[in-house]
Amino acid sequence: MIEVLVDGPVPERAVQGDAAADLRSNEAVTLPPLGRATIGTGLRIALPAGTAALVLPRSGLAAEHGITIVNAPGLVDAGYRGEIRVTLLNTDPTTSYDVAVGDRIAQLLVLPLPEVAFVPVVSLPGSHRAGRGFGSTGVGDAPAGGQRGGSPT
Repeated sequence: MIEVLVDGPVPERAVQGDAAADLRSNEAVTLPPLGRATIGTGLRIALPAGTAALVLPRSGLAAEHGITIVNAPGLVDAGYRGEIRVTLLNTDPTTSYDVAVGDRIAQLLVLPLPEVAFVPVVSLPGSHRAGRGFGSTGVGDAPAGGQRGGSPT
């Protein structure tokens, strides 16, 4: 259970069993082409200790309108009690996008956090990936053996 203060509807999952709950706008905003705006949800939450919430884009807004979240995923720490606000970006170069009060603009995913300690060491253990990253696995099916050439970009 998560305690909420909300000026509007309480976040809910669109379908039972969904991982995340929908966040709704509590203000009307027009996002101009290639523009961004930080939009209030009217939601304040008290996450339990040992958890965090991620604010994630909605796939339908991205696919149909080019709307995404600038800092996706946004992170809400358990100690934060302010309003959850979402910075939306309109990636469409020619068409504005209107956000109405009550529109579903993002998703909130609450996750448990393991206790971790960062320990300085002289070297790290090896792994199959090593230091390869940023595009090192390419785009398409992996060749036999699961290895790709290429270098990080």
